[in-house]
Amino acid sequence: MEPLAISLRPKKLDDVIGQTHLIGEGKILSNLVKNKKLFSMILYGKPGIGKTTIAVSLVEELGLKYRMLNATINNKKDFDTVVEEAKMYGELVIIMDEIHRLNKDKQDLLLPYLESGLIILIGMTTSNPYHSINPAIRSRCQIFELKELTSDEIKIAINKAKTVLKDISIDDESIDYIANISSGDLRYAYNLLEVSYYSTDKKVTLESLKNISNKPNLFHDKNGDGYYDVISAFQKSIRGSDVDASLHYLARLLEAEDLDIIFRRMSVIAYEDIGLANPVMGMKVDACINACERLGLPEARIPLAEMVIELALSPKSNSAYLAIADAMNDINKGNTGNVPNHIKTTSKDYKYAHDYPNHVVKQQYLPDNLVGKRYYKPQNNKNELKLKEINDRLRKIIDE
Repeated sequence: MEPLAISLRPKKLDDVIGQTHLIGEGKILSNLVKNKKLFSMILYGKPGIGKTTIAVSLVEELGLKYRMLNATINNKKDFDTVVEEAKMYGELVIIMDEIHRLNKDKQDLLLPYLESGLIILIGMTTSNPYHSINPAIRSRCQIFELKELTSDEIKIAINKAKTVLKDISIDDESIDYIANISSGDLRYAYNLLEVSYYSTDKKVTLESLKNISNKPNLFHDKNGDGYYDVISAFQKSIRGSDVDASLHYLARLLEAEDLDIIFRRMSVIAYEDIGLANPVMGMKVDACINACERLGLPEARIPLAEMVIELALSPKSNSAYLAIADAMNDINKGNTGNVPNHIKTTSKDYKYAHDYPNHVVKQQYLPDNLVGKRYYKPQNNKNELKLKEINDRLRKIIDE
């Protein structure tokens, strides 16, 4: 017998529960079905909110041939096979789970066929694609964020489940409990309902549910704050130097046992928010991550707590972040200019800095149109005041 979540999977887009910002009269995905057109896309959001359901519903309603792949499990030979199928059919949709784990070989294989339209890709991921998916893939796809389901939407789904579990006995209090503890994850709600149904002679009660699971599904929190909001609050609390709030959000992420996102976020904080005010923090974060990987949970919570306290109370500077943003903004606007002739690869006029006192020599390095441009602007903290002195002294020699 199929799991309840599979039995209740919608066959049509209009039967999908939730995602009303994408599905319904006049909404993007519904219009694609209406106009019989599909584009490559990435669906992202927390588990159990309908990514696979939406992908399959789209292609089946449009009557398109498709294959399902997993970027981690399926090997390059599997990808070669679907490319050959696409050539045979003239067009093929690939529904790919965990697309953020797609390696370079598989990307290189797919890219030309995505470009030509022979393959339409529907990628699915729980990771933010703007951070985790290769830009070459991302630029060829429309990105749609799926929202966690509300408690009311979970309740609608549970009531629908009664059509499959026909002799189930369940009261409103138990339905409310499942809706709240599921934290927007419909798959989790179905699984909890199904386990309770078969383990209690088909009479689901609040007591039976609590015996199975009395802990919220903490991919995000019970009160409905999105998981990505908790991650955002974690970084912003550290950036704002509120050590207690920082520890609070760390605890919520630890409860979800998501060490990877904690590691990534601490690394970002060390360089984006603390930066040159306390540059040793990057190395300290790396050491903390290494310790946590050796220890695992629950012990990893201790070095993480120490690191978060130190990050929150450290002096802050975003000067490096602002400097590279300013430089990249010039590049994106085409404000580049030619490399000065004397520092080109084949130049004989280049002055080798190590041949001069203090290893610095008067010489132009920026293109002519950017001479005098200052990307790095030191901020008012102990470490950068020292860097400012050094920079001012060097600029006098280089620019005089």
